[in-house]
Amino acid sequence: MMVLIADSGSTKTDWCLIENDGKEMLFSTEGYNPCYMSSGDIEASLRNSLPEGVGWNKVDKIHFYGAGCYEDKFPVMIQALQPLFKNAKIEVAMDLLASARALLGDSPGFAAILGTGTNSCLYDGKKITMNIDSMGFIMGDEGSGGYIGKRFLGDYIRGYMPAEVKEKFWNDYRLTPDELIDRIYTKPMANRFCAGFCKYIRENMPNHEYYKRIAEDAFRDFFRNIVCGYPGYDKYLFNCVGSIAYYFSDIIEKIVPEFGMTMGTILSCPMDGLKKYHTK
Repeated sequence: MMVLIADSGSTKTDWCLIENDGKEMLFSTEGYNPCYMSSGDIEASLRNSLPEGVGWNKVDKIHFYGAGCYEDKFPVMIQALQPLFKNAKIEVAMDLLASARALLGDSPGFAAILGTGTNSCLYDGKKITMNIDSMGFIMGDEGSGGYIGKRFLGDYIRGYMPAEVKEKFWNDYRLTPDELIDRIYTKPMANRFCAGFCKYIRENMPNHEYYKRIAEDAFRDFFRNIVCGYPGYDKYLFNCVGSIAYYFSDIIEKIVPEFGMTMGTILSCPMDGLKKYHTK
C-alpha cells in the first residue's frame, strides 16, 4: 500500500510518501488552510508543487492533518486532493489529532502543541475527548512562541526590562516602543512577529537570568490557565510537540513536576511519529 501523510500549517506543509517497499520520500509545499483557501486554489497550488516523476494515481491512502481542518472544512480539502490522487482514500483531520497520534499512538493520554501558538487535548487512543480552547494570540496561547515574545516586547515597551537587557535589545534591533506597537497592531501576523524573538531569548539565556524567567513564567501560565483545567491532569504524562517545546525542553522539564505531572515525550515535529502510526 502506498501512503501519503501531510502535516500542514498555514504557511508550510510537510509531506511524506511511503511506497510499497517502505521507501520514503519527503517534500514540502506551501501551507493549505481551508479556512482561507478554496478547493480550487489548493488544487492549483498542488499541481504546481508535487514532485514530478511520481505515480500519484498509485497512492492508496492519504492522511492530511492541517491547521483549520475543522469537520465542516473536510469537504474543501477532499475536493482539492481527490482530482490529484484519483484512487486514494482520503482522511482529513486537525493538526491537534496529528500531535496526539504522533505522541501517543493508540494509547490514551495528554498531548499538547507548543509552537507559534498553543493547543492541547485529552486523547483516548482513537479520538480527542477534551480540548480547552487556547483562545489564540490575543486572548490566550499561553506558553507559545507568540506569548513568550509578546511578554518580552511588553516588558521592553513598559520599561520593565533590566537596564542592561533593554540596552542590548536596543543595540541589536534599534526598535522604539512606538515602532513595535505599530508593527504589532497594524501589520499582519503579529503572533509570528512576536514568536520570532524566541530564538533571541533562547540564545541570550546564558547572559542574564531575565531571559530564562520570561520563558519560565510563560510555561507556568500555560499550566495554570490551560493544563490544570483538564480533570485529573496530574495523572497523565506531559507529552508535547512543537518548536517551542523542543528548544525550551530543559525549562519545561523543570516546570512539569511543579504541577504534579511526570515528563513524557517532546517532539520537534509530528512527522516521525505519524509515520510510525500509519505504518504499524
